[in-house]
Amino acid sequence: MKKLHVTIRMVMEVPDEWVLEEVDDGISVVNIGEGKYMDLAAEPLITEDKNGTWSNDYDDAFANHILDMCSSEETTYVLTEK
Repeated sequence: MKKLHVTIRMVMEVPDEWVLEEVDDGISVVNIGEGKYMDLAAEPLITEDKNGTWSNDYDDAFANHILDMCSSEETTYVLTEK
């Protein structure tokens, strides 16, 4: 069995009102206002043509199979002023 290491780094420009909040188990989420919170996570995309259109059009069994392969996932949020 091989190990696949995936690194995703994303920088977003977000409204000043968005703030980081910690949930009961200690992880951070983004308070995006109006009583809504956001967490970002990796989501598999699939295609039958590697140069074509990619989508998340798959069944729960496939998604669960992929997620079962994940031994760890880490999401870190940092909010900075411009």
